[in-house]
Amino acid sequence: MPAYRRFRDQRRIGPVQVGTYYDGRGRDKHTAACTAPGCGFSADYSDRAAAELAANTHRCKA
Repeated sequence: MPAYRRFRDQRRIGPVQVGTYYDGRGRDKHTAACTAPGCGFSADYSDRAAAELAANTHRCKA
């Protein structure tokens, strides 16, 4: 079953979207996900700066 995440504080950096959500234990988590068709890149981070760095350095192969 996929996790249901309610994102807040969303920001788009190129084709990558960065969003913040609460995990099941109430902690802040941050996700960077590429929205380009066929790319499939996404990663979860505990730090917002790390998620934004991943978004800035991501290069699509699609």
